Amino acid sequence: MKQFKIVVEKHPDTYVAYPLGLKGIVVGEGDSYEAALNDVKSAILFHIETFGSEAIEIDPPILEAFIAEARIAVNFKSYL
Repeated sequence: MKQFKIVVEKHPDTYVAYPLGLKGIVVGEGDSYEAALNDVKSAILFHIETFGSEAIEIDPPILEAFIAEARIAVNFKSYL
């Protein structure tokens, strides 16, 4: 059994969850925290079954994960 750190985000209309330490994109979604977590667990299992153990980034392992906020001045007009 492998343990993953999973980030769960609450959005206005849904929850989104994604694991840390996997190669590739794996995302789960649901109407609740638990639903998003269950969906991403299923997606992780499918991802590993499809791509094998090479999909797991083992070195270096993620010991802790942090969420931070930062204010950044961006001129959005230059991106339009």
